[in-house]
Amino acid sequence: MNTTYGRKATSQDRREQVSVNPIAPCIKLGLDVHADNVRVVRQVDGATPQPAQKFTLPQFLRWVTRQRSQAAAVYSCYEAGPFGYGLHRQLTALGVQNLVVRPQKWDELGKGVKTDRTDALALVQRLDRYVRGNLQAFAVVRVPTPEEEAARWVSRQREQLRRERQRLEAQGRSLLLTQSRRVTGRWWLAAAWEALAPTLSPALREVLEVTAKLVRAVHEQVELLTAKLESAAAASRPRAVGALTSELLRREVCDWKRFTNRRQVASYTGMCPSVYASGQRMVMGAITKHGNARVRWALIEMAWRLVRYQPHYPPVAKWRGLLQDRRAPRGQKKRLIVAIARHLAIDLWRLATGRCDAAQLQLLSTN
Repeated sequence: MNTTYGRKATSQDRREQVSVNPIAPCIKLGLDVHADNVRVVRQVDGATPQPAQKFTLPQFLRWVTRQRSQAAAVYSCYEAGPFGYGLHRQLTALGVQNLVVRPQKWDELGKGVKTDRTDALALVQRLDRYVRGNLQAFAVVRVPTPEEEAARWVSRQREQLRRERQRLEAQGRSLLLTQSRRVTGRWWLAAAWEALAPTLSPALREVLEVTAKLVRAVHEQVELLTAKLESAAAASRPRAVGALTSELLRREVCDWKRFTNRRQVASYTGMCPSVYASGQRMVMGAITKHGNARVRWALIEMAWRLVRYQPHYPPVAKWRGLLQDRRAPRGQKKRLIVAIARHLAIDLWRLATGRCDAAQLQLLSTN
């Protein structure tokens, strides 16, 4: 029985005992975040992780504030996803050292059990290893600044609207095809629609007119955002690197200085070959596609333009003969374009960070 000077301890005594307890060196929190709740597994220093707890977001933030008074340092981590970086910034403001990590399958033993509790437990166990110095415990995602994130919203909204325009276009063509009418191109443009509408039945024209108006409205917004992005692009850039593509790439990368070497740049593009090696046997496979897909698409588009407009750029000059050979297999051409795009990404990093100038890289400039 817990006593104080020979008598039974009161609740006041217990609170005083807690208050004089030494502060823990650190507390680690593994977070499984959802829209309406946060599942948390806490580990105090190197002790066994505690059972998972469930909080609403306001409750969780108040609870975290109390944790700060109980440890010299509080660490936390959660997976990158649809909840973005708002929680990260709230935790940082409270003095928590938070990490946003790349999502992955946490059931490494293949037990076939995946719950919020097991995910939060796996995260805090990885966090413990990371804090102790094992930086390979998981992949940490770079958190953009609010300004970088806002700039990226514009380019991504344009991409979303462009896809929506494409979807509505296809919807109209599909409906026409059900009536044995095949159309190509932008059938919804004012001039094309005026020519098409009189040839349709009243019922079909009424339905398609709604779709055409929607496509035109979305198209107008795409054009406005395109003009906005192009006007923000740098005036000086390599020839064949268009204003729109270069600005989309810049907003996705956020800051070229985040990379310290060319291997990091190549890995971020996801255009490095996969490797299967065991003993004396090694097989190079398809590209990993690890990293930012939007960056990869932009670089591939630039690479095709370089073949035409920068024939003396070293990677292009090396493989231009094969790329222009009509008898060369299509798959081989794609692999060569990927290699050029990967090299281009590294050269753009060198340009942006001042390691080289365009003349040293044999890239012709727009001005």
